[in-house]
This record gives sequence, structure tokens and C-alpha cells, in this order.
Amino acid sequence: MVIAVLRFPGTNNENDILRALSLIDGANPILVPSRKGLAGLKDADGIVIPGGFSYGDYLRAGAVASVESITEGVRDLAEDGKPVIGICNGFQILSEMGLLPGALLSNESARFVCKWIYLRVSDNATMFTEGLEGSLIRLPIAHAEGNYYCSDDEIESLRDEFRIPFRYCNEAGEINDAANPNGSIDNIAGIVNQKGNVLGLMPHPERASRAVLGSSDGLAILENFVRATKC
Repeated sequence: MVIAVLRFPGTNNENDILRALSLIDGANPILVPSRKGLAGLKDADGIVIPGGFSYGDYLRAGAVASVESITEGVRDLAEDGKPVIGICNGFQILSEMGLLPGALLSNESARFVCKWIYLRVSDNATMFTEGLEGSLIRLPIAHAEGNYYCSDDEIESLRDEFRIPFRYCNEAGEINDAANPNGSIDNIAGIVNQKGNVLGLMPHPERASRAVLGSSDGLAILENFVRATKC
């Protein structure tokens, strides 16, 4: 299965993703520079949009990258039901594209936040959380614009349709304001689209793919993603 790892000018996490995916049996990750356009995705069975500062975050984080020609290929694969993950800046790009609702605003603290956090996984399974339902996992974050916001109607839909697979929590698994690192509504750390095949996630699973890094919890998310590319 071919997994396209996109690189926009300013992306800086693509090598981390490639290394993490290489640990998973059956994964065949390839680096696809955005300049290749639609042709770069013709053989892709899944897509990862990694973190970084695409186009220097000019206008807004992810705004310029979201209108590149290659994103039409991302949209086509998503509509075909192929799995897509946007991590950090990738989440911002998916939101700017309209593949995911809402927006990522500046952190409530108005500061860049880089630290390890805990996430509570929803009890309701998605293709990305199979086997992790209800779990407490530990991943790092590194962002200045991770404050997820959406309208009242959108948050109601996300809740009612069980489309919030990851929420920030404390070490005891409690979801509260003190555990929220950026001010995100409802402690949201990640959401999926209505089909359940597109995930936007602010924390970095690729940076928690081996115990020597401080946690291997993120590898399970990536393993589920790889498994989904084979379906």
C-alpha cells in the first residue's frame, strides 16, 4: 500500500512521519512534494499531511497550502473513502480546505506551546482508534495555533455523531480546563469527518512512535491508519 507523505514549502515533520511509518509492516510511505500536483497522488492509498509551517503560515496557518493543486487530489481521495491524516499544520490545512469543520485559532495563551500532554480516546471507535477505545495516551504537542473553534451547530454535530476521537485530559484521564493546553472548545485535540476517514489531530503521534522517544502510544494510531489503507 502506498502512503503519500506530503511536503509543502515550510513543512518540517515529513521525515519524522516517514521514519514512524517505516516501523509498520505493510506500510510503503513515499515523500510527495506538493509541486508534483495531482500526479503525485495517482498511486496513493492513503495520505499524511505532516506538521510544520507551510508557506510560513502567511495569511493563516495552512491557508496558502490549502489552495495548492495537490489538495484537489487530497479531496478526491478523501471523497473516495481513502484514509487521510492531517497532523498539526496538516490539521490546519484540512480545516482551511473545508474537509473538516471549524478553524484552528491562536492559542489562548498567545504563546507557542511545546510539551507532552495526555489524551482521552473516545469510547466510540473510528478507523484510527480501533483497539484504543477509552484509552489514555501520551503524545507531544508543538503549536501556536491549536485552539480549535467551531460554531454551536458544528460542535453539536461533532458530539452527536461521535466525531471527536481525542480530547485533552490530565494524567488521571479527567477532561477539564486545567488540562486544556490551548483553549480548544470541548478540549478537542482531534476530529474526523462525517465519513470517518479524514482525521485532523494537533498532537504528534509520529513523535511518540518508540519508547526511547518517551512514548510509543502514537504508533497505534499510525498502525490503524496503515491498516485502513489496505481496506
